[in-house]
Amino acid sequence: MSAESSKGPASYFPSIEKKYGRPINEWEQIVRDQLPAKHMELVAMLKNNHGMGHGHANAIVAHVLAAQEE
Repeated sequence: MSAESSKGPASYFPSIEKKYGRPINEWEQIVRDQLPAKHMELVAMLKNNHGMGHGHANAIVAHVLAAQEE
């Protein structure tokens, strides 16, 4: 773990990369490619199409949507 402790959705990113074998930027792009869409529609897409668990899918979607609002 790095000296900087991640908070919020990003705290899940190391385990997501390890479990699903893709870097976070690829997962973020998969979500962005589906926009505009509702939060739970995006979570369901990651779960149904990519076998991701709910917590991990929710973390990625929340992170992407928060970045869209900046």
